[in-house]
Amino acid sequence: MSADELLEALDPEQREVATALHGPVCVLAGAGTGKTRAITHRIAYGVRVNAYNPQSVLAVTFTARAAGEMRTRLRALGASGVQARTFHAAALRQLSYFWPQVVGGQIPSLVTQKAPLVGRAARTAGLSVDRFAVRDLASEIEWAKVSLVAPEDYVNVTAKAGRPAPAGFERAQIVDVIRAYEEAKTEAVVLDFEDILLLLADMIGRHGEVGDQIRRQYKHFVVDEYQDVSPLQQFLLDQWLGGREELCVVGDPAQTIYSFAGASPHHLLGFRQTYPEATLVRLVRDYRSTPQVVNLANGLMSQRGASQSGVELVAQRPSGPAVAFHAYADESAEAAGTADKVEALIAGGVPAREIAVLYRTNSQSEELEDAFANRGIGYLVRGGQRFFEREEVRKGMVLLRGAAVAPSEESLGHQVREALLDAGWAEEAPAARGQVRERWESLQALVTLADDYDADAGGSATMREFVEHLAERASAQHAPAVEGVTLTTMHAAKGLEWDAVFIVGMSEGLMPISLAETDDAVAEERRLLYVGITRAREHLTLSFARARKEGGRATRKRTRFLDKWWPDAGAGVAPRRASTSSKLADLDADQLRLFDALKAWRLAIAQETSKPAFTVLVDSSLIEIATRRPGTLGELASVNGIGASKLDQYGLQVLEIVAEH
Repeated sequence: MSADELLEALDPEQREVATALHGPVCVLAGAGTGKTRAITHRIAYGVRVNAYNPQSVLAVTFTARAAGEMRTRLRALGASGVQARTFHAAALRQLSYFWPQVVGGQIPSLVTQKAPLVGRAARTAGLSVDRFAVRDLASEIEWAKVSLVAPEDYVNVTAKAGRPAPAGFERAQIVDVIRAYEEAKTEAVVLDFEDILLLLADMIGRHGEVGDQIRRQYKHFVVDEYQDVSPLQQFLLDQWLGGREELCVVGDPAQTIYSFAGASPHHLLGFRQTYPEATLVRLVRDYRSTPQVVNLANGLMSQRGASQSGVELVAQRPSGPAVAFHAYADESAEAAGTADKVEALIAGGVPAREIAVLYRTNSQSEELEDAFANRGIGYLVRGGQRFFEREEVRKGMVLLRGAAVAPSEESLGHQVREALLDAGWAEEAPAARGQVRERWESLQALVTLADDYDADAGGSATMREFVEHLAERASAQHAPAVEGVTLTTMHAAKGLEWDAVFIVGMSEGLMPISLAETDDAVAEERRLLYVGITRAREHLTLSFARARKEGGRATRKRTRFLDKWWPDAGAGVAPRRASTSSKLADLDADQLRLFDALKAWRLAIAQETSKPAFTVLVDSSLIEIATRRPGTLGELASVNGIGASKLDQYGLQVLEIVAEH
């Protein structure tokens, strides 16, 4: 693309970003407004008009996925050579290069799991801790380091800020743990991820030749998600700049959701005070979501000035379905109702990978997993172990490297499928829930990625090329999309989007969460809900359960954040689902005999396939079959819980049992 063609692909505000090539630039970019498009075109335009040398540009992001996407886009725009990395990846690369020159020897190894060292430090400090306390202490150590709070200042700083010490300990005890932790790291000769930024910033400040060499290399800086910058990251950025002003920052104050981890929107909101002559551009055209979704997002953030000088979105998409609100009797009913609606969307043509269910805490996924497994709907719980670190993915990549040694005339997709059979992949997805299903989904993601890679190469890609492509993605932690409905927290959903989004648990105590006791904490919960809402392109459903367990007291109230939009609470309550025992009690003698025969058949199938019985068919489906006595596959397909795969696997057997009774 020529320089003019690069600009023609942008809207007026994005074009303003792309042509602001020099001096400090601040871009306030609302959700779905094309910020990545704007900043990648800015870099590519600068390269095309010879304002930038590609090797002189460093773009920093907060996730490896975002960095990988930015590199891919820059290559497509003809700006190969630009460094797009996370803060930690960029800093580690520089620290590893300068360490032998400044310190001598090789850089110490990195600690990927703090827990053992933190546990040892806690015991050294005389504290009795369990794994939950260790996790909380590790988070507090990270907060102190990224906030540039030294141990000797910790008590005063946290007391002044009203930040309570974690795990019920005293602030002075936390200081002892922090010091013992640093001593434990020194004895083990290891570094943690925060040390990478601290040591590099210190090295640049103490050794002028290091700073000079970095600044000769990098003359232009771009920082994405600038509202999430911590004091430590800002300190390192200042060292990189060395007083220069060739900086472009992009962020959205309305998406500040990591204050608990040390992130602060102060640097974004105060950018014009730091750089009075800075160019300020607001991206407001939302290309992601329908007007219905955008109006709810804008309304949520307009309350009590919650946007914090953010932007009001202007929807660019055609009108879509209304935002749906549902109240359920209990969490089980909420999960079942959500699964029913997801199943209907999939039947209507929405791909499973384009559907997500979001919640506030990880513990909320259990009921949802049960509901999805009972219906045979594939799902992926996001936010756990990194894709390329999973055992099955590592094994699969070893097998693929082995297969790449011998040339083959088969298509890439065929070769990959054959190689992954030994890792546990199969043509049909397993019906089981949990890790069995997730392992298969991981391997299936590699298969899908191979098909896409081969298609992009016109069907001529080789196994060796694909293995090299995987290695590049693994080094950048650029995971492929996994087929299946995504189940994840709203925090982990940031930066992602889907055609359909369900947000469950919209009750007081979960949204805002009960731990949010200050005005600032409640405001952050509101921003978190805003992030969840703006993940939806077209379909958005919000729900809550009045009780936690079936038969429990219906004491929960819907979140205060949505009072203005939620329909009348009484009219919106979905009827409580009848329990299995009550449904059984309604069966007559003949129906009960058929139900028992179906259960005996199900048990035999489960034992034969080594699967839990409920993964074959759940009790409620068997009860419905016993009641309705379907005589054809078409009639059987209308039974809840029987999708196409179960119909294909078990349909004729079930009809035979029904016919016998």
